[in-house]
Amino acid sequence: MPAVGMRKPSWINYWGWGSGDMLGAGAQAVITGWLFYFFTTFCDLTAVEAGLILGLPRLIEAITCPLIGYVSDNLRHTWIGRKIGRRKVFLLATIPLLPSFVLLFVTGQSFYYYLAVFIFFELLYTMFLIPWETLAAEMTKDYKEKARFAGARMLVAQGSAILASLLPTLIINTFGGQDSPSTFLIMAAIFGVLFSIVVTVVVITSWERPYTEAEKAFQPPPMSLKRVLLIPVTMFRDLFSTLRIRAFRQHLSIYLGGYISQDIFNTAFPIFVVTVLLGGTLVISQLMTLMYLAQLISVMIAINIVIRTGPVVAYRIAITLVGLALLLYLAFYLIEPAGFGAGVAALDGDLLSALNPANPAFSPMLVFWLFVPVLLAGLGRGTLNFVPWSVYNYLPDVDEAVTGQRREGIFAGVMTLVRKVAQSGAIIVTGWIIGAGGYVSATDGVAVEQTPQAISTIAWLLVAGPIIVMLLGLIISWRFNLNARTHAVLMAEIDRFHAGEQTPSSPEAKAVVEDLTGWRYERLWGRGR
Repeated sequence: MPAVGMRKPSWINYWGWGSGDMLGAGAQAVITGWLFYFFTTFCDLTAVEAGLILGLPRLIEAITCPLIGYVSDNLRHTWIGRKIGRRKVFLLATIPLLPSFVLLFVTGQSFYYYLAVFIFFELLYTMFLIPWETLAAEMTKDYKEKARFAGARMLVAQGSAILASLLPTLIINTFGGQDSPSTFLIMAAIFGVLFSIVVTVVVITSWERPYTEAEKAFQPPPMSLKRVLLIPVTMFRDLFSTLRIRAFRQHLSIYLGGYISQDIFNTAFPIFVVTVLLGGTLVISQLMTLMYLAQLISVMIAINIVIRTGPVVAYRIAITLVGLALLLYLAFYLIEPAGFGAGVAALDGDLLSALNPANPAFSPMLVFWLFVPVLLAGLGRGTLNFVPWSVYNYLPDVDEAVTGQRREGIFAGVMTLVRKVAQSGAIIVTGWIIGAGGYVSATDGVAVEQTPQAISTIAWLLVAGPIIVMLLGLIISWRFNLNARTHAVLMAEIDRFHAGEQTPSSPEAKAVVEDLTGWRYERLWGRGR
């Protein structure tokens, strides 16, 4: 049974819950960083087919994401929800199935095999992700504690991304076989086992929001055919009701601006390294490792920025850094620095040796183009990852002021739904553009020489796509005002609502709450239905 009263989280709870992003972000780091490259290099699939495999399953989640969020919210009134936990029952169901991740990296299969396996894994991923994401919002009401949960999560996320980028290098150095599909099979097996372990840790170290006396006394109406048939209607009504919250709409622009830009980058970057920077699997792995190390540093900085100034300032700094990195990659493509390809080849996959002045391949030009753009990109991307999920923990509080309810599950479902649909579109379109530009996939792992048009398409897509998306997110979110000060005002007004008060404590409090919710004060707390 859930504990009575609010518990105080400790570092074990922060890091135990945050470890779940080894699956949440780790799986996506492998999928977005490597799977498109793996499909087009080792599986004889075209860029369009690879894009469809990565994109189509996420459209199915237009149903599964809100459904899991809705069901997990409403399991509170069932025996299984009260005995096991309305969130944890989903987590427990995924533990024995997560090692199936390795099936994605078996070569020699058909387009439909990879599509079916990816659909299955994405369903497991969603069954974990949505209930898990709600737990941090349930475990505390405190602004700083919620920020610490988000920070722990993002630090684990960046650590798992570093592991996803570094493992190919370690496996190649241990077992040999550069540019071999077995590298990715071993990596997937390692991650599949880790996923089951971290979900077990989450179950042990986290808890759900305690039941109120009213919830304990609540007796749900008996199930009937009519109620079952109305579930989709109720679910989608709740789904779209979240969009009536102004802060949530503004938040989605930050979320999509940061994450869609990374979907485009992650899909195109390995191909850009192969075609423009003239590297192979080892070079891709080491560049991605450096980028994710920079992202880890960025998250640690972003935690303090968000707590002190709010998310919008952090977002602006992040897109500036990423934009600068992308413009440097565009400059590299246009300039084509003489001798760069020969210098990379001379390093024989060991990029860090380029920093040694005693190395015959050493040159300031080589060091600059190898390290400066990717480090700038990492410093920006870490903050882009952190900002949306730090804000998410506060959105159910804004919603409570409007509805008088706690709906963490439906918000997690909507965020994941929007993310998946947008990610699906971004990956499918990115794959289609790469294919339309004339890119030819490798045959049996042997790279094919690309045409100038194909290389130009990849370079301009890598640069222009993310910049456009990030700027759109910035424009829409310009007046987003959720921060430590306004959240404290919001929580004080919610406490007043709980005490039966119906008038604001001050004109300033009224203005803050109305700005965050987008509703007139007189219609808050369920009075605007």
